[in-house]
Amino acid sequence: MPYYMFFGGIDLVVFGIDPGYAIVGWGAVSFQANSYRPLGFGSIETEAHTDFNARLEYIYDELYAVLRRCRPDAVSMERLYFQTNRTTAIKVAQARGVALLAAQKLKIPIYEYTPLQVKIAVTGYGKAKKPQVMEMTRRLLNLDEVPKPDDTADALAIAITHAQAAGSELRRALMNSAGRYQ
Repeated sequence: MPYYMFFGGIDLVVFGIDPGYAIVGWGAVSFQANSYRPLGFGSIETEAHTDFNARLEYIYDELYAVLRRCRPDAVSMERLYFQTNRTTAIKVAQARGVALLAAQKLKIPIYEYTPLQVKIAVTGYGKAKKPQVMEMTRRLLNLDEVPKPDDTADALAIAITHAQAAGSELRRALMNSAGRYQ
């Protein structure tokens, strides 16, 4: 066992993003010695009747500013999965793209996780329902209540997922050798 793990481990700051074009949830989590601490969380919200390109620009600008202030070790984001409404899926993918660009411009490594991986990491159960994931996120971060909107709680759960994954020796080796593992 490496000596730094014996003396409490290293402090890892992960910034989780739950992308969307109406609401982007974000949350920064510090992970050290198997303990999580929320550093900040919130949402970026756009007006429904605003030009879509202006909404994307606003999301990029706001997310870039928060990432620049936070300077996390990693960004984690839920992997996009196919939705039945293709128009919505395309718009979410575009919003996700500007979120990825904000992290890339700051040279922050980006990691992606499936909804199943998030559920397992946070609750230990791959078929957990959304309220269960949100409640476990609250408990792991020792918060008085589940963050609102839901997108913020989701972003924190995604950050916790990466913190757990990055804690494994294999993941650390992959992170150190490639800088990014997806």
